[in-house]
Amino acid sequence: MALSIVIPVYNEGEKVAGLLRAIAASVEARPLEILVVYDFEADTTVPVVRRLQAEVPEVQLVRNGRGPGVLNALKTGLATASSPFVLVLMADGSDEPSSIGTMLEMAENGADVVAGSRYMKGGHQIGGPLVKRLLSRAGGLSLHWLGGIGTHDPTNNFKLYSRRLLENVTIESTAGFELALELTVKAHRMGMRIAEVPTTWRDRTEGKSRFQLRKWLPHYLRWYWYGIATRFVGKQAAPADRSGVDRAA
Repeated sequence: MALSIVIPVYNEGEKVAGLLRAIAASVEARPLEILVVYDFEADTTVPVVRRLQAEVPEVQLVRNGRGPGVLNALKTGLATASSPFVLVLMADGSDEPSSIGTMLEMAENGADVVAGSRYMKGGHQIGGPLVKRLLSRAGGLSLHWLGGIGTHDPTNNFKLYSRRLLENVTIESTAGFELALELTVKAHRMGMRIAEVPTTWRDRTEGKSRFQLRKWLPHYLRWYWYGIATRFVGKQAAPADRSGVDRAA
């Protein structure tokens, strides 16, 4: 399998069809698996995906058996993925499938985390709550400049991860979307390579976001300070690939 794409869903309905078609058309890498992870059978996304599988055979439905919520859906998807590289993409259409090919190329050239970056040169963010946007930008840029993180946008969930990272990290997140920040700052502390590509993030035009800033902010702050502290405690030696070749060297 060349690439696995994990998409957590919650009652996305018909609008997920356009996203899945766009992914299949934009991503040239094959074999490809697109894992749509859902919590319950009555989710309105499920019948749409089942109907679309004849058109887009790369799509697979994966039932989240770890408990409800986006964090468990992400854990299920990461555990189910069978390729050397696993990309997380949101179902709301906020991310750009056209960036995936470049992200995969960077990973194949040695990056363990490749971030879709809103805050690097050429990246953009359109829409979304003002406070959330300001906090995200301030946190991302300060982690980049003060913490030495190799991306301007460590909080963005649109990221590609290497199998090496996923096999050498223990996930400690407990809320949800902070998982992307946790994996990024842990990769940084483990001496792994982090890269980024400019992308445009667009706020969803349908449905309701499940992001809860007040509830999740303390969880983000935990990993923010972890990333900043790496500047002072130093990095660990990067683990080697299973082949014995250290790609971060």
